[in-house]
Amino acid sequence: MTIDLKDYERGEHIDPDKYEKKLAKLQKRLGRIQVSHILHKRRAIMVLEGWDAAGKGGIIRRATAQMDPRYFEVWPTSAPTPEEKDRHYLWRFWTRLPANGDINIFDRSWYGRVLVERVEGFCSEAEWRRAYDEINAFEAEQVDDNTTIVKLFIHVTQEEQDRRFAERLEDPWKRWKTGLEDYRNRARRAEYLDAIQEMLARTNSHWAPWTVIDGNNQKAARIAALESIAEQLEARVPMMPPACDPELWRAAEDALGRKLNAD
Repeated sequence: MTIDLKDYERGEHIDPDKYEKKLAKLQKRLGRIQVSHILHKRRAIMVLEGWDAAGKGGIIRRATAQMDPRYFEVWPTSAPTPEEKDRHYLWRFWTRLPANGDINIFDRSWYGRVLVERVEGFCSEAEWRRAYDEINAFEAEQVDDNTTIVKLFIHVTQEEQDRRFAERLEDPWKRWKTGLEDYRNRARRAEYLDAIQEMLARTNSHWAPWTVIDGNNQKAARIAALESIAEQLEARVPMMPPACDPELWRAAEDALGRKLNAD
């Protein structure tokens, strides 16, 4: 199915009271999903791509609010180091893949090859054109090895992005989030739109599909993102905890001096 970003620009309103209740429920749900990954030794990867100031960081913070920090890792992807440049562009991501029981989150990812590196000329045309097949193969290998991949693209209009850019500059405590690069990227929005649409078309595989989130209302976007993450992760992990070791149960009852409730 063709993905058209224009279908994700409404910025639908969400009632503040409903937002808080839905958020709390989803965070509890995601906390249990993480426990299922730990208990059943399953791995998961979350990829968040999107425009500058689209709200990726806010989604990640809320998705992980009730997760055990020992079993998830957030990897913010920036320009490659000299050591990483000496190797294939996927090398640095191989070293950041999750272990059994872990959920690793990529705030931008290997898709930089067909986005910023393509638009800014940091790789050759032959290299970024080849990358679609390389990325699809890379993701297929992870899924074949029992790793769940959730991919979200957070979309905002130019008008909403401009509003957030201005807000960041006007707030001294948010100013660190923005820089000249944001405005250089803004000037090439049409080129980025072309790159994004091709990325979505070429890498929307059945084993690792894309979900586009309308990011124009931040609270509604957070709920939509967390719902999508929860649904996709739950589909690939048993959501029933294993039975307690009978020996542990007896030892606990003896030590505590009372019968424990099995529920």
